[in-house]
Amino acid sequence: MPSFDVTRSRFRLTDDQVFVLAQLATGQPVPESMAPAEARLRDAGLTNGAGELSALLLPLMRTLVQPSVIVSLEAGGRQGTLHHGLLIGDDHVVCHETWPGEEEAEYRLVEPRTVVWTLADLIALRQSDRFDRSTGATGATGAGSEKADEVVETTIGVLEAGLAALEKAASTPGTDERALVVEALREAGAAEDTATRLSQLIVEVRSNWRMTAAWQGRQDGVPGVAARAVAAWDCGPLGHWLRELPAEPMAEGGAEGGSPFRLRRVAPKRIWQELTGLLPDAAELVREQAAPEA
Repeated sequence: MPSFDVTRSRFRLTDDQVFVLAQLATGQPVPESMAPAEARLRDAGLTNGAGELSALLLPLMRTLVQPSVIVSLEAGGRQGTLHHGLLIGDDHVVCHETWPGEEEAEYRLVEPRTVVWTLADLIALRQSDRFDRSTGATGATGAGSEKADEVVETTIGVLEAGLAALEKAASTPGTDERALVVEALREAGAAEDTATRLSQLIVEVRSNWRMTAAWQGRQDGVPGVAARAVAAWDCGPLGHWLRELPAEPMAEGGAEGGSPFRLRRVAPKRIWQELTGLLPDAAELVREQAAPEA
């Protein structure tokens, strides 16, 4: 059932309900197959019998229907893959977050000046993880910068063998995950030092994520969709690792078993810089708006 929190301008909606709201907001007919979703929205008070949207939804829907920039996040972990994101409009910014095992996602308005902080929050990025309760201040632990620039290189095929071994171990209680993963990596052709280090990362990984920002722009003078992307692993106590290969943005199915795979350990500050660099600057957006008509 869709729901909303007036105090914080946030809504819980399924994909079907968002589709119905977008159809109504743009004056398009709602397909018969979406009648159950439309009825739930009406029962929740978000629409009325005439198909009009509640005034509470207007800032949200204006942004969802016509965003200037779309940031999408695919985050994989032991609970499966979650999809989050940010939609940046002319006047508002909307963040949407999913939850493991739930159909509904939370949509909320966020302060435009906090866009980078919101993106960082979506990947649980912290500049420091030690909190002084007496002063309320935070301080760096040093873990994020230890062994910075360490590199692990292999192939996609070797990596997939290690991930498959982890999945198998997770479904077999009492299994030594790391032993199973390191053996799979060796059998797939990884050198001993690579198998040892990569097995540690695979077992400790909290999430491997890929974030993409896209907007209408110009490439080589031709109007079209411009995009930038960054991918990384959050390995908990073993730090943050940028995925340098396969390079982003990467097309679907663009990497094969023999394709190179490379991770580089970086300090949290570098991840913050990467998130900032994803977003188009004012000049890029101006060029889009000032593009000559065809």
